[in-house]
Amino acid sequence: MQLTLGFSPCPNDTFIFDAMIHGKIDTEGLTFDVLMADVEQLNQKAMEGDIAITKLSYHAYAYLTEKYQLLNSGSALGNNCGPLLIARRVYTQEEIPHLHVAIPGKYTTANLLLRLAFPSLQDREEMLFSDIEPAVLGERVQAGLIIHENRFTYAEKGLKKLIDLGEYWETQTGLPIPLGGIVVRRDMDLELKQKVDRVLRRSVEFALQNPQQTISFVRQYAQEMDDKVMMQHIGLYVNDFTVDLGKKGRKAIEFMYEKGGSLKLFQVENKDIFV
Repeated sequence: MQLTLGFSPCPNDTFIFDAMIHGKIDTEGLTFDVLMADVEQLNQKAMEGDIAITKLSYHAYAYLTEKYQLLNSGSALGNNCGPLLIARRVYTQEEIPHLHVAIPGKYTTANLLLRLAFPSLQDREEMLFSDIEPAVLGERVQAGLIIHENRFTYAEKGLKKLIDLGEYWETQTGLPIPLGGIVVRRDMDLELKQKVDRVLRRSVEFALQNPQQTISFVRQYAQEMDDKVMMQHIGLYVNDFTVDLGKKGRKAIEFMYEKGGSLKLFQVENKDIFV
């Protein structure tokens, strides 16, 4: 059976999906029609509901619980891995709500965390994540919310960190930060959903046990990235929670939705969110 599969070209995604899309593990008869796109593009694609399995921001999933369920494997969730708000100069916490800020998409978890930390900040401009640093450097915006590999390189460009929103979340909640997860269409047969979950876990475990067998595929989509940065990126976002969310991971996700709901940012309609 062939299923549509969406994920981003970021190193953590190519790392965990390599084995299952290239037949390096037992896929239990499944094959995959791959759509590779920026995470916000994947968020938008999921809104249309025409993709079977996809990477999704946990923020975006809050609006899609009627269409999709979360797999236990594949998540980017952990500690010290949150988005950073950066600028050309240092601003005080009191000044931040009044800044013109570039964000990597309306439905990204980064934007949700910014809204939780600075609810009165209104002047947000959506950009492709890779365009944010140049926009800050070129003074098109006063600050930028960066994700992915940019967290390893912003300082060498002379940019300053205003706040680590992952650190903010962890200080406030004591929980790991849920950034992105893998979802399957809710209307798929339960046995098929469980099969996809098994295959993905197998793929994640293969990558962790055989990193050198995945590296060429990762490098193919990280051509502008130094190998050291690429491996730092993978090390940050691929961890025990990627293998299996476990009780702590699920608790963090549920708490994020409770928090967003209490602030009337969104309302999660379906409580049965995990496969």
